[in-house]
This record gives sequence, C-alpha cells and structure tokens, in this order.
Amino acid sequence: MGQQRIEIDKEFPFPVSDLFNHLSEHENLSALFAPAKVRRVKEGDVEPNGVGSVRRLSLPLTPAFEETITEFERDRRIAYRITKGSPLRDHHGVMVFSETAGGSRLHYTIVFKGKLPLIAAVIKPVLDRAIRKGLNDLRL
Repeated sequence: MGQQRIEIDKEFPFPVSDLFNHLSEHENLSALFAPAKVRRVKEGDVEPNGVGSVRRLSLPLTPAFEETITEFERDRRIAYRITKGSPLRDHHGVMVFSETAGGSRLHYTIVFKGKLPLIAAVIKPVLDRAIRKGLNDLRL
C-alpha cells in the first residue's frame, strides 16, 4: 500500500476570514481531529500560528506527534508537515480557503505513507471520518 490521500471540499455559511481564523488556531483543531488533543508548542516566525509554528497532537494510547506550519497565507492557505513522531511519513496537509456566494469553501488535502506496511491504509479511513465529522459539526 503506497501513498494515501484524503481530499475534502466543503462549503460553510460564514465568511472566509472567520473560517480561516478558526482553523488556523491550533487548539481549535482538537474538534477536527477528535479524539486527539491539539496544542501549540512553538509560535511561528511572524504570527503565533503561522509559518514555523509547531502543534503537538496527543491521542489516547499512542505517542504524541508534532506538525509544523510550512505555509501561511491569511484567508487563503495553510500547509503543514509532520515533523516529529507519528507512524506516518511523507505527511503533508494543505487547507485552501476561498469565498463563495453564501460564505466560504475549504479544500483540504492530506497525503501520507506509513512507516510500516498497512498502517497508512488503516489510519486513512479513521482520519477521514474524524475530519469530516469535525467539519460537519463546526459552528462559529
């Protein structure tokens, strides 16, 4: 099993700036990645949650891992990579934000491979389901 890909395209009834502000705040991602707890452990170079910032994700019964923000364009784009821990490798996530007539759209793509055979294939449906549920339940 090679590279896995999760792709989510979802519209929201609130302004793109509100969506971006909410999803760029590391601690707010706990709802998206439930049951993971997310907290910022290092501030970014220019903005607290911007490029260079690091967030730690802790899941029950597993070691914590860290993601580092690699791109941050306000109200448009956030990209990140896993940089410490995790049974995944070559993990890269990108959130692209855009305006719609009724609010905003998020196009969210995550690609990754497993460090061990089959691990990525096992993680993909769990991660996909958790993110979709978190986005469907999102209230600002």
